[in-house]
Amino acid sequence: MTRLYNDPAAFSDDMLTGFADAHRQYVRKVAGGVVRATPPPPGKTVVIVGGGAGHYPAFCGLVGPGFADGAVVGNVFTSPSAAQVESVARAAATSGGVLLLSGNYTGDTINFDIARNALCADGIETVYLTVTDDVASAPPQEHARRRGVAGGFVVFKVAAAAADGGAPLAEVARVATHANAMTRTIGVAFDGCTLPGDSTPLFTVPAGRMGIGLGIHGEPGVDETAVPTAAELAELLVDRLLDNAPVSGTGRVAVVLNGFGGVKYEELFVVWSSVAVRLRSLGLEVVDPEIGELVTSLDMAGCSLTLSWLDDELEALWSSAADTPAFRRGGAVLESTRASGANQSEHDRAEVVEPVRPTAEPDRYATAVVEALSRVVDTLEDIAPELGRLDAVAGDGDHGRGMTRGAAAALTAAQRAAAVGDNAGATLIAAGDAWAARAGGTSGVLWGAGLAAAGRSLADVSEPNPENWVSAVRVAYEEVRRLGKATPGDKTMLDALAPFVDAVDAELAADSHWQTAWSKASDAAEDAARDTADLRPRVGRARPLAEKSIGTPDPGAVSLAACARAAMPATDSVAK
Repeated sequence: MTRLYNDPAAFSDDMLTGFADAHRQYVRKVAGGVVRATPPPPGKTVVIVGGGAGHYPAFCGLVGPGFADGAVVGNVFTSPSAAQVESVARAAATSGGVLLLSGNYTGDTINFDIARNALCADGIETVYLTVTDDVASAPPQEHARRRGVAGGFVVFKVAAAAADGGAPLAEVARVATHANAMTRTIGVAFDGCTLPGDSTPLFTVPAGRMGIGLGIHGEPGVDETAVPTAAELAELLVDRLLDNAPVSGTGRVAVVLNGFGGVKYEELFVVWSSVAVRLRSLGLEVVDPEIGELVTSLDMAGCSLTLSWLDDELEALWSSAADTPAFRRGGAVLESTRASGANQSEHDRAEVVEPVRPTAEPDRYATAVVEALSRVVDTLEDIAPELGRLDAVAGDGDHGRGMTRGAAAALTAAQRAAAVGDNAGATLIAAGDAWAARAGGTSGVLWGAGLAAAGRSLADVSEPNPENWVSAVRVAYEEVRRLGKATPGDKTMLDALAPFVDAVDAELAADSHWQTAWSKASDAAEDAARDTADLRPRVGRARPLAEKSIGTPDPGAVSLAACARAAMPATDSVAK
């Protein structure tokens, strides 16, 4: 288990503070992650990589000459927020543009894409690409739906080497796309990983068994077998990858034998001794293999094998020099001597949260929003462990923590907005923006976007009536559906939100009392959330483990229904 932490909710922030201090000759800390200690030369293409914490050396340990210009780091196993991605990219950007790279996960793709749009709108040319190397997560004909796992290390390396060599943004993006198309990974595990503060792992593997095809966020495997010998494991890993080899693959491969955190280097070298023999016996030339912990999963006992088929261009970039806190190759030299403490970002300093001091007469409807969010926070704190348990069945187990973190940030922002006299719409917008920025992940960006959209629909309404509130909820639903690219039946929060909206609409149309309508709609949402146990997930991290998910309700739907119930207003607080 992860034993050393202060506040589990602050694990990622505390880790980044210590990392940046220990490696200040390489990096400086900014909001959301780190960038190189020395600014890039004017016109250089900047490569920003990122994802959740819990994978060190990925992502922050890969920042330095010959590798990334910056790394965005979200909470443990949670995608960074769009605000964090944008912050890191802006801190490193030049006139040469920015390439954003992440794994192919719903939360990452939504948040990174929002950041890309914001950067482009501000005149910073930005391209966003995802890594899709995990052969266990989708069949070959659905390569674009595969997860990004340890193969990201290869894609990041070659793209960053091209950028450091002076290639323009379009060329760097082309190289990254080509490397991703040539890269395949398969992982195995003997035991799960445990989130900081938790006492049990996200998943377990029966004694004497080995999970095959697991993710790097505590997602369990898609298959299982008896624990093999090292030689048998080498054969399994190599053969699974060769069965998925790209059609245009050459006879040269970059190889990464990656430890997930709980397998020792000596064990990896034993496995490598058989992997190397197996590859060479099949006529493959191994180019600069890397054996060690490169993309980890906290303390998970397991490993993965990555093969990336090389042409002359990719081989030169893969073999080029690099010098980062966690990876060194060849003759790269630090771009500067030690950065002074003054060179560290202002974000190194602990955030000081000023108390909320009312400066205007609070709007009664904004006050109702604050009161509703306060009840939501209390509810989520109570059910967070259960939400995490549900999420761990076919996901990464972070849903309860993420929801609690986002709701708490939304409450604080709403309190500040109401204290200065903002109306309900502006208060909801502030709450939504804060939820998305603090929670990260898929649920964070969707809840944030939904609340903000609801707020915008009420922006010019000084005294919203029940119909205005219901209209705002429907606007929120449409925004969540648009951004998340899901529909009811996909086993997501929409499966509870859609029945809620429909029910409250129907009740009000039948002249039901406002509070009665909300209560019956909450009943409908809870019933629908329970019914998601019978659904197969068609999107998100649970999709590759659809069979395991059957029988367990969707955590996003469960939390939505619970929040709807908690937010049920007192009649006189929202309507005349």
